Amino acid sequence: MADRTTIATFFVAMLLIALWEFLPPLLDVPRYIIPTASQCFEEFLRMIRLDDLASHTLSTFTMTLIGFVAGSTMGAAIGYLLGMSPFWERVLSPYILGLQIAPKVAFAPLFIMWFGFTVWPKLLVTILIVFFPILVNVLQAMKTVDQDIINLARAYNLTRGQIFWKVEFPSTMPSLLAGLRIGSTLAVIGVTVGEIVGGNVGLGFLISYGEGQANAAMVFNAIILLTFIGVVLYSVVSYAEKRILHYIPKASH
Repeated sequence: MADRTTIATFFVAMLLIALWEFLPPLLDVPRYIIPTASQCFEEFLRMIRLDDLASHTLSTFTMTLIGFVAGSTMGAAIGYLLGMSPFWERVLSPYILGLQIAPKVAFAPLFIMWFGFTVWPKLLVTILIVFFPILVNVLQAMKTVDQDIINLARAYNLTRGQIFWKVEFPSTMPSLLAGLRIGSTLAVIGVTVGEIVGGNVGLGFLISYGEGQANAAMVFNAIILLTFIGVVLYSVVSYAEKRILHYIPKASH
């Protein structure tokens, strides 16, 4: 089954690349609208030589990773703290809801006004975007922990900290890791928005620069590399999830 899936996936990829290569010329679509796969590859090699593509990619990857780790840590920590304190969860939930509803990308210009054209605007936008899915997942999971198990732990005189580490934290791990998978994809969006709005380095900056130069191939290459970064981060989180939650049986098909 796995071999058939791999072969089918490969042929679909080849078909898409072939359509990308031959369909635009057949439809007489100009290069500055949709470049072919070979034209994008030529531009990719030029970007490596002349535009320092490696440094831009590394900058975006680094900011994505830092923003993802920081946003996830803050979201999980606050989610667990609010889950252990229903009073503060009720007090702060209107403000959390307001920030969650507010469009995070709209904060990018404001952060640029505050911090200038530095790494901070794109980092803060990334943290904001990653923060809320983790917080919501963890908080919701804390509300659904089996109360009978908690009462049993109290009957055995476990402390509040022991109840958290032995009961609540393991019970919420699936939701936490699901939130991390969501956050891993959103982190790329946050960094890209920050780089497009006010960056002078990174793949988002290359998208903005390529747009100004009517260089669609540069934009395509930057988008492909951003997608690759997101896939790598998502794959790492998914691998960790499988290793950590190995005890959960898989659904049979």
